[in-house]
Amino acid sequence: MFKKITKSLAVLLLIVVIAILVSLIIMSWPAIEKFGISFLWESSWNPVTENFGALTAILGTIITSFVAIVIAVPLSFCIAIFLTQIAPKKVSAVFSQVIELMAAVPSIIYGMWGLFIFAPIMAQYVQPFLINTFQNVPVLNFIFGGFPMGIGVFTAGVILAMMIIPLISSVIRDVVNTSPTVLKEASYSTGSTRFEYVFKVLLPYCKNGILGAVILGLGRALGETMAVTFVIGNSHGFFQGLFMPGTTISATIANEFTEALGKINPAALIELGLVLFIITFIVLCISRYLLKKGSNV
Repeated sequence: MFKKITKSLAVLLLIVVIAILVSLIIMSWPAIEKFGISFLWESSWNPVTENFGALTAILGTIITSFVAIVIAVPLSFCIAIFLTQIAPKKVSAVFSQVIELMAAVPSIIYGMWGLFIFAPIMAQYVQPFLINTFQNVPVLNFIFGGFPMGIGVFTAGVILAMMIIPLISSVIRDVVNTSPTVLKEASYSTGSTRFEYVFKVLLPYCKNGILGAVILGLGRALGETMAVTFVIGNSHGFFQGLFMPGTTISATIANEFTEALGKINPAALIELGLVLFIITFIVLCISRYLLKKGSNV
């Protein structure tokens, strides 16, 4: 009986996922039929003429998530190592509670804080400094180009990083805590320093768990809505630098779904949701492949 119950629940979960996919396809079919595969690389988004393309939203989603991961992963790893290898137990317990509290903060709070507190700091100090620093450097002057408005793709990526740091660091901390004590004792007995133990022994041993933590954080970043909507600027213009306004798939849906009229506009927004579903599925497949490959090494 227990086997049948657990098998039924697993099958039910699969049915729910398939049902979501099928419903997204059915509801977005008018847009799929009208725009076809070109919906993925068209950048225009005009509800008046009913001309829609997902490229700008896809790029915004990928770029903001990439910025968040680049910032969050090193910081999360350092936080986890500090809590597990350096800090006294009492200090580690206090900081662990703070991190878990940060993970419980609603995303809309991050968005409001980012809009009213963080964005002015970015506009007054950070963005002008980066623009002046890289203005004569090829490629980087485009990436860090734009106007110091505070809001934009880079600000959204930083806010996303703040949101996923507690998740990634907590998972890495738990993974590191499960490593055998004999690894540490053996490493130190051979004369290794703490740095050598962490990067030559602990990191290779925990690499699969750390990769899993990164994928969890990436999944959170890809689908985040309210925090990004507050600070990204919500512009469908093509990418012109990290400091310029942009949009993401989830932000576009949140901003426009209640005002979508007719038949094509809602279908195009639902098709954006379908695209996000597929992107998340692809990321999951890549992560599973990397985890499987790592476990065979």
